[in-house]
Amino acid sequence: MTIGIIGYGDFGEFLCRMAKRYVPDARVVVSSSRFAPDGATFAPFEDVCKADVLIPCVPISKFEETITRAKPHVAAATVIVDVCSVKMLPVAVLRRAGVRFVATHPMFGPYSFEKTRGKTGGLRVVVSDSNVSPGEYAQALEFLRSLGLDVVEMGAEQHDKHLAETLFLTHLIAQTVTKGNFVRTDIDTVSFGLLMDAAESVREDTELFKEVYRYNPYCKPVLERFKNAMKDVEESLTE
Repeated sequence: MTIGIIGYGDFGEFLCRMAKRYVPDARVVVSSSRFAPDGATFAPFEDVCKADVLIPCVPISKFEETITRAKPHVAAATVIVDVCSVKMLPVAVLRRAGVRFVATHPMFGPYSFEKTRGKTGGLRVVVSDSNVSPGEYAQALEFLRSLGLDVVEMGAEQHDKHLAETLFLTHLIAQTVTKGNFVRTDIDTVSFGLLMDAAESVREDTELFKEVYRYNPYCKPVLERFKNAMKDVEESLTE
């Protein structure tokens, strides 16, 4: 079995390490704009696309372009595993491309994995759509659960609605805390520590924050609700 990863940013590198750890018998190959083919981990884009399982780890804005470029090289049996933080857009792209796919969203990354001390137990992954056979789909879910992951099956639109009120809201608060120069002190309460844990886990993901807002139509209403709520809270202080 060959696992191909397109993109070697933070998440691509993380998935590469995870694949080598949890699928030790598989050959893992990566296409990266930063690293030349080395005959080991890194390989030409066209070769990576021929893998049995292909995982594009690219910005959401580059997803359709990547699938279009990859399609001529993808084998008939290849399954593309989408790991984007939004689901409606990639699912639509994959269906138009006519490729075999499973659309997922791992609700964790390198930082949260580090917080669990390198354990997958209890971490969550959403599976929102697929066009592989029922047997292959069941096998994929069984593999994810065998890692101790909490698998949630949810439609793409419902996922994006929930994401706007959870992940996007967390990013929104984290960016606000960062812009406001709020930092830890020697007398932090437990609740403040939890707030800072959440903020620090995503505050570096500024590009992802912007892309989720751009490609998830449910984020804009959440932003408006947040701003209105802030006004209401400020007004309540002077009542």
